Amino acid sequence: MPEKTAIIQLKHVVGLYTFLLLAWGFYRMLFQLPESLEEFIIKPIIWLAPMVYFLKKEKLPLSSIGITQKNFFPTIYLAIILGAIFSVEGIIVNYLKHGSVEFYANIGESPFFLLIAVSLSTAIVEELVFRGFIFSRLWDIVKSEWGANFMTAVGWVLIHLPIAILDWKFNLGNLLIYAALIFAYSVGASFVFARTKNIFSAIILNFLWQWPIILFR
Repeated sequence: MPEKTAIIQLKHVVGLYTFLLLAWGFYRMLFQLPESLEEFIIKPIIWLAPMVYFLKKEKLPLSSIGITQKNFFPTIYLAIILGAIFSVEGIIVNYLKHGSVEFYANIGESPFFLLIAVSLSTAIVEELVFRGFIFSRLWDIVKSEWGANFMTAVGWVLIHLPIAILDWKFNLGNLLIYAALIFAYSVGASFVFARTKNIFSAIILNFLWQWPIILFR
């Protein structure tokens, strides 16, 4: 990649992430609206609008963020396998935390299909931004998959801490466990995306990963 292109992409990644960290962080501090409203409307606007802006400035195709039909079946296989691993991890963490597997109380009164739709919307938005745009650009810039993976994972943890602190009221111990879990997830999601170059692998994995968080937090 030419040096000028790398510098432009770095500016785009930093600009996008800085905007998300500030805008999403302030939103979490100031508002607490229904989850369906947040995940269907507010989050897509805050997260996707700046990504689309930078994508248009780069004049790159949608395949540059993993929107492609290539490697479709390997995408499904890898995502399901890793999703199953994260599910087992969620059960183990819940058992260590409570001394038993307790999940029924975390579903709440929301209709099951609404929870499915919210989880899918969240997965699409988050993975387009983090795996499709941020990770892929960092990989091009630093020329190291694992270096880009690590940086993406750190950013992923930081962007998800406000909800754990402000909404879920985690104490320090639970916060550290949560940070470790989502860091591990991000590493896994970027690993799968790097193997397939297909954003649907990360979307499927994100969807599967959310349920241990929902059920066992």
